[in-house]
Amino acid sequence: MAEIFTVVLLLIGALFMLIAGIGIVRMPDLYLRMSTTTKAATLGAGFILLGAAIYFNELGISSRAIATIIFLLITAPVAAHMLGRAAFFNGVPLWRGTLYNELRKRYDKPAHKLAGSTQFNAPKKETK
Repeated sequence: MAEIFTVVLLLIGALFMLIAGIGIVRMPDLYLRMSTTTKAATLGAGFILLGAAIYFNELGISSRAIATIIFLLITAPVAAHMLGRAAFFNGVPLWRGTLYNELRKRYDKPAHKLAGSTQFNAPKKETK
């Protein structure tokens, strides 16, 4: 029974990895590619690691697999956000079919601040 459950988890993980790969090829710009790959690849890796943990059925391997899954779930969205932010700072263009850009005219590029944030509207300190 554990082998069947392992195979199902590995197949689900491989399917999510395939979806991530297709997303890299099919999406038109960097931001959409990051969105598809971050979500699908994280889920795929999580399912594969879970399948490995069930297959080996040892405490050391299972704890490492679960720790790796938790690490991926925490770090992948943060890394994607930071990459997207760096891309936006450096002027990576949006897809020409993009309908809405929430950061347009709300972002102060030299200061790296968003309009509406307390830091953006705060008066600057004068030095003596």
